[in-house]
Amino acid sequence: MANAPIRLLIAASGTGGHLFPAIALAEQLPDYQIEWLGVPNRLERSLVPKQYPLNTIAVEGFQQGFGFSSLRILGKLVGSILQVRKLLKQGNFQGVFTTGGYIAGPAVIAARSLGLPVILHESNALPGKVTRFFGPWCNAVAVGFEVAAKYLPRAKTIYTNTPVRSPFLDSGIVPLDLPIPENVPLIVVFGGSQGAVAINKLVRECATAWFDAGAWVVHLTGDNDPEADKLQHPQYIVLPFYDNMAGLLKRANLAISRSGAGSLTEMAVCGVPSILIPYPFAAEDHQTYNAEVFTSVGAAIAFKQSELTAEVLQSKVLHLLQSPELAHMAEKSKAIAVPDSAEKLAQLVREVVEM
Repeated sequence: MANAPIRLLIAASGTGGHLFPAIALAEQLPDYQIEWLGVPNRLERSLVPKQYPLNTIAVEGFQQGFGFSSLRILGKLVGSILQVRKLLKQGNFQGVFTTGGYIAGPAVIAARSLGLPVILHESNALPGKVTRFFGPWCNAVAVGFEVAAKYLPRAKTIYTNTPVRSPFLDSGIVPLDLPIPENVPLIVVFGGSQGAVAINKLVRECATAWFDAGAWVVHLTGDNDPEADKLQHPQYIVLPFYDNMAGLLKRANLAISRSGAGSLTEMAVCGVPSILIPYPFAAEDHQTYNAEVFTSVGAAIAFKQSELTAEVLQSKVLHLLQSPELAHMAEKSKAIAVPDSAEKLAQLVREVVEM
């Protein structure tokens, strides 16, 4: 059929950092028929909108040295490639988009074996191993930070920044269903989609001094912190997660967080200055590379988790709340943002898939 919609398979799995940019892209392709490729029992089960059928494959990453477990994982990889290849053929897909991670391997191999175009989006300043290996196989690699291109010399890279979900781009204030007074300083603490117990502990030790200075704190602890309810205070709102992150970050005066690429992009779009504590066990320490993009322009202050004490964090926040430096950091954060990133990425997908 001449007017049949283009069919695109999106391979994105595991964390919000992989899923949210892919969802933002999908929203920009309403004329495409999109299906999703994920892994069982991961976040995509709950995050991927219902209008995108979800296909799953049993694939894992190679995290340890070669051994019997590696042979099992290799067997799963081969099976997954064949499964994706069958899906692409039977579904008459015309292209694949992926945000990297280990699900990208079988998606890229299957697509290229069928001669289908592939677009990969890499959100981190230091591209992951999968991106560095498979980047040259792809028709285009969109990067979230310009510095990432230097690590991908054999790939065709295009700077698009990282897309955010549409609520972050809505103009004006997004109402919050939280009892926060209008004119008080608001500190938002979060550890990304996985939470961050180490940050949680530090913040609970610091927060009383911030309350005394008039600040309110919204603390998103994740669901893995057994002491999440340890601190109680009228100016302290503790939740495992909060759906309206766009509204929360637009209201925030300061954020304390990890430095995952997705979180950084959302903070930039909302113009939020931040104190960053990169996750020390992230693959190849990539969160530190992300943080450096923001600290280098004055949009954030970063601390190594191993070197940060409650006393240092407490005093730094108190200083910022009382200093014009906070407003300057907010301006620098906003300047990093690329609000039309999703449109740029969608245009790239159209150029590659429809050529």
